[in-house]
Amino acid sequence: MPNIKSAIKRVNIIEKKTLRNNMIKSGYKSAVKKFEQAVEAGNIDEAKALLANANKKIDQACTKGVLVKNSAARKKSKLAKKLNTAMA
Repeated sequence: MPNIKSAIKRVNIIEKKTLRNNMIKSGYKSAVKKFEQAVEAGNIDEAKALLANANKKIDQACTKGVLVKNSAARKKSKLAKKLNTAMA
């Protein structure tokens, strides 16, 4: 445990930021999971709506710095490809 006042503050700030990052990460992961369940069940119309929601959550995570830009693009591309193969 740190003894210096500024180090104690930094620990508190890091804990808050970690909670925020985990909340954002959990949000986009659950959106992706719902989309994948809809694709597996064969609900194409529902999957399209959930894909838009998942893309939004991924973009938000990218904006907040939880995801890197290229990994966000890769995840969105993977989901779109999954929907296209399910529709074919």
